[in-house]
Amino acid sequence: MFEKPQKSYTDLLGKTNRIVEGTTINGDIVSQADFRLDGELTGNFTSKGKIVIGPAGSVTGDIKCKNADIEGKFNGKIEVAEMLNVKSKAHIKGEVITGKLSVEPGAEFSASCIMRTPVKQSIKPNEQQPG
Repeated sequence: MFEKPQKSYTDLLGKTNRIVEGTTINGDIVSQADFRLDGELTGNFTSKGKIVIGPAGSVTGDIKCKNADIEGKFNGKIEVAEMLNVKSKAHIKGEVITGKLSVEPGAEFSASCIMRTPVKQSIKPNEQQPG
């Protein structure tokens, strides 16, 4: 009678998954929503949202996400579609591919970095716009 409709993943983007300090995960994580990691992940992480690696958090593996804030340790390859914020206590090693990068003074950033501009659709002069 009072059934709640199932929420789609777009409704979940305001919610945050959380792995607390003292938790260790060996394996891959795939999430549609935002994610905060204060524990330890050995494996790959993929999200359509944002990942926050807290001061006690660490990731060894690859990350693909929309946005990222890193305060803890990261070792691997990270691909961020929009903005990567590297906080002052962060330790980054590996490869970084991002749209925008912010690194606070004091951060350890030992990585190769490729900056990619967001892909915009361009219309050639003699093409007509669909619609």
